[in-house]
Parts: sequence; structure tokens; C-alpha cells
Amino acid sequence: MDRRKFIGQAATGAAAITVIPRHVMGGKGFIAANDRVNLGYMGVGKQSYTLLNSIGECKESVVVAASDVYGLKLDKFVKAAEAKNNEKGIKAKVEGFKYYRELLEQPGIDAVVIASPDYWHAQMAVDAAKAGKDIYCEKPLALTVAEGRAMVNATRKYGRVFQTGNMQRSWRDFRHAVELARNGYIGDIKEINVSVGEPVKHCDIPTEEAPPTLDWNEWVGPSLYQGYNHIFAPDVDDDSWAWWRGYRHFGGGLVTDWGAHMFDIAQWALDMDNSGPVQFNPPEKPAKTGLFFKYANGVVVNHKQWGEPNAVQIIGTDGRIEVSRRFLRTFPEEGLAAAELKSTDKRVYYSDNHYQDWIDAMKSRTKPISDVETGQRTSSVCNIINIAYELQRPLTWDPGKEQFVNDDYANMMVSRPYRGKWDFTDF
Repeated sequence: MDRRKFIGQAATGAAAITVIPRHVMGGKGFIAANDRVNLGYMGVGKQSYTLLNSIGECKESVVVAASDVYGLKLDKFVKAAEAKNNEKGIKAKVEGFKYYRELLEQPGIDAVVIASPDYWHAQMAVDAAKAGKDIYCEKPLALTVAEGRAMVNATRKYGRVFQTGNMQRSWRDFRHAVELARNGYIGDIKEINVSVGEPVKHCDIPTEEAPPTLDWNEWVGPSLYQGYNHIFAPDVDDDSWAWWRGYRHFGGGLVTDWGAHMFDIAQWALDMDNSGPVQFNPPEKPAKTGLFFKYANGVVVNHKQWGEPNAVQIIGTDGRIEVSRRFLRTFPEEGLAAAELKSTDKRVYYSDNHYQDWIDAMKSRTKPISDVETGQRTSSVCNIINIAYELQRPLTWDPGKEQFVNDDYANMMVSRPYRGKWDFTDF
């Protein structure tokens, strides 16, 4: 679908039929308290089913549309989404679209769920904001720093509600760890260790014949072309995680995949949701961990295997906190992990359900717990880590300007090359 045609239609409201009739309306972007929130899913790989089930538990949500360029996967998801609607007592047909821009033309859709590969996030999110849809977008927010900033700018320009999929912020143990750290229970924070896997790498796999119902050229979309391999887009009955995430131009390796979760907790603990580090120092190759970065306040964060996989260790002058999805531990006072905070302690945004928090924010037109700016700051950290590992030299970063200091070559890597008609900046 031609992008200029899409932009013209989105801007004028000249769209197709309404997917589901709306019974209580109060103007564009308004969602009445008891109204359904009509959702369209863009990208229906493995993660989309996790979101279908989790967001589907929110009583207001109903899936009305989905899009994907892999026909068999789209058909499978449409059936699953209709079954989820039926399970909730909602008789709603789910329309399937090959192209996500056709989905965005449907005026009956309030919001979209972006579960596509990372390299599609910016284009889809900017187009969704332009079309007047609120947005839930999986982590990491963006493949590059520049793409993430464009997503923030489009969200603000069109007044959309945007939740990033850093759902650990809605988990009790991570929230409690952050509040303990911020309130000085382990003294002043000096260092944080984050154990996640390796950085992104260049593609080194052979080309195979693509499945007949997969439009491979459209799957590659805005990225530099790479031939099909089943690890990028597994067969419809293959339940393994697609490994596009490990390769440059598609993903950011485990540094962004798990790092978007764990470096996010470091950012949160340091109250850096509107800023970031100022210096990045990589180890010498072939090391795949060992990079460290520093904030202006002197706190150092290490990309380091410190003994627990996919976990965060916060070290203070008087103790430490260790947290993951499996545990929350505090030293030397073990009881802090279960203790209630004092009434005088500073608290962070409270959410115990990441998905309901998004729905509630849409209804109140407020920012959710992991707003697009928050997602941008975390994904930027991850993206710059990959740049530092690639360039193999120290980098100085200006988090206000989102540029490297006196480093033209590194600044070229803040963005990336695109092919053909794809351009996420036109909004």
C-alpha cells in the first residue's frame, strides 16, 4: 500500500468501513468509561499470543483486526483472537489484513498492538499515531535512537497514549527494588550490574526458499535486504522464538532483547527516565560482555555476568539489592525484600497490571507507566551499547541532544539506512 495514499487518507479521515459500531462516542480519541476498546494487532508472531491473552484479560478490550504479511500466521491468529473474544462473551469478527496500513484505515479501531520485529516498530508507530490510534508497542521500543525519538515526537504531536512493553515495571519485586534503592535503604547507589546476553552481530546465515504464503520482500520492508531463512520467520507450527532479533538491521541481539527489560530497571532505579548515561566504554573484541557506562552523577552500570542470568544487581554504600523475575534479595538486611516502605518514603508510579494500566490511561488520556519517552530512554541505552561494541572505542554521549560528542562517525549510527519508499520521518 502506497505510503502517500495512506497519509492522505489518514489525514482526511477518508477510510473504509467501521469494523465494530461504537455505541458511546464523545469525539475523536474519546473512550467512554464503559465502552469497548477496539484493538488491531500488527505483527502476529509468537509474542502476539502472549499479548492476546494478557491484554485480553482486560474486560474492555476486544480484538477487531490483525495484520501480517505471512498469510498462514495471520489466519491462525485471527481464529485465536475470535476465540478470545468469544471466551469473554463478545461476538466480534476479527478482520485480517496483509498490510498494516489497511488496518490503520479502519476508523472503528481505537488502538493498535505492535508485536512486529523491532525494525518495524518506528514505521508502524508513527503511522498509527498519524491515523489517530493509541499504541502498545513491544520492547525494545526502537532499533535506533533516531527511530525512538521519531516515535516520541509523533506520539506527542497527535496526542496519543503509548505504552512500551517493559512490563517488569508493573511487577511488585522490580518496583519494590527500585523504591528501596531510591529511598536509600542500601545507602548511595555506586554501581549496577546487569547480566544479559551478547550484542548484535552481522548476518551470517544462508538464504532459503520462503514459504508460499509469506511475502518476504514486504517482511523485510524498510530494512536492507536479506534473503529468507526460517530462523527469521519460523513456520506457522514452529513455536521457537524467531531469531531475527540476533542480527543487525532486524534486531539488536540480547543486549536489546533482554537488555530492554533489565537496563530499564537500572534506568528506573536511578530516576533517569528522561535522561541517560554520558559515557560508554567497551571491552576489546572478542569479548561479548564487559562494557560499562557512566552517568553524570558518577554511577557506573556494567554489562556483566555477575552470577545470575537476566538479572540486576544494585550496589550501594551500605548493601545491595538483587532482582530478577525469579527472586528479590537484599543484603545485608534480608528482610528488606518483604518489608513495607515507610509512609514518608518516596514512591514510584504504581501499576500491578501493565495492560490494564494502558487501557486505563487511554480512558483518562494520561501517560501510562512505561510511556514512549521512558521506552525511548531505555532502548537508547541498549542501542548505544551495541554501537560501542561495534566501534571498539570509548564514546561520549549527550543525553539531552541524543548525539555523540565530537564523533561524526558514531553519530551516523544513531540512525540507519532505509530502502525504497520507507521513511518514518514523514509525519
